[in-house]
Amino acid sequence: MNSQLQNGSGRKIRLLLVDDSPLSIEIIRRMLATSPEIEIVGAAGNGREALELIPKILPDVIVTDLHMPTMDGLAMTREVMARHPLPILVLSVSVQADQTHNIFRILEAGALDILAKPRGGLAADFGITAHDLIQKIRILAGVKVIRRHRPALEPIAEKPASPLPGFTGTRPRIIGIGASTGGPQALQKLLGGLPADFALPILCVQHIAHGFLQGLVQWLAGGCRIAVRIAEQGALPLSGVAYFPPDDRHLEIDDSGRFRCSASVPLAGHRPSVDIALSSLARYHRDSAAGVLLTGMGQDGAQGMQDIARAGGLTIAQDEETSVVFGMPRRAIELGAARLVLPIEQIAPALIEAASSADCNGVTRS
Repeated sequence: MNSQLQNGSGRKIRLLLVDDSPLSIEIIRRMLATSPEIEIVGAAGNGREALELIPKILPDVIVTDLHMPTMDGLAMTREVMARHPLPILVLSVSVQADQTHNIFRILEAGALDILAKPRGGLAADFGITAHDLIQKIRILAGVKVIRRHRPALEPIAEKPASPLPGFTGTRPRIIGIGASTGGPQALQKLLGGLPADFALPILCVQHIAHGFLQGLVQWLAGGCRIAVRIAEQGALPLSGVAYFPPDDRHLEIDDSGRFRCSASVPLAGHRPSVDIALSSLARYHRDSAAGVLLTGMGQDGAQGMQDIARAGGLTIAQDEETSVVFGMPRRAIELGAARLVLPIEQIAPALIEAASSADCNGVTRS
């Protein structure tokens, strides 16, 4: 992504920094000075100051600390999403891999990404952190933020009044879902809309930094009626369970229909790979496989979706309007691999309808 071409304007990315530490603000300024694409247009010492600045300086991206006096980053994120939705990156020492409660609370509030400050302070790892920070800001600069209020638990999705449009094939026996940027929130919406007696197993692949996967699973489990678990090598997928791969492992279905969790080489830079997961469903389950591709950057999953579509299975891509980043779904659509293109809130109802003729073991009824 070329951030200087953001929105086709050719202007720099306008950035608001929010941190109660003047030293942190100064170090971040020095980090970003290496990127001519980014312009810091304001700095605030807490969330309340930031909310006052936003309508005056019109930032494109906000980088905020989490713990601050007066109004912390969590409260500020909720207010920003309610008043003037903007892409928010949380840069804090309190979002380490072992602090998943903080991480997923802030993502649920509306932040799009997190980056952990080194425990020794920003200056402890200047070069790597500067590169990561600049890259994340570039990505978020092109994101269209959508604010959608949600209750603590999604209402159970209702079945559509009519059959799935554009699909008259075999009812699926298993579902694969892939996501990347913006995926945790999309998965929360989708999985949270399924009933406890959902009739099919689900394989989920989410691109996420090493060490954060277990926290994602625990967070999703707290807002879903179906079970959410880490897959185990050699186990059979069970209906009504959403499975994620172990950290830094590919997840696929082997020739006996069981889970294979492998440390084989990354595919196109990804481990786990959405393509590997979905393609394995197409090989084993053929036209009784279903694939769903959610928000995310790049094209991982598009080939796997195409494999399922060619086998005659159901394929669904999240639409552009509700995607944080439309890269992965767009590529699947361009390949002709998506039989349906739906907003995120309509995907759970479509899956419920697709599964309606399957029994509790995921075997299609006669």
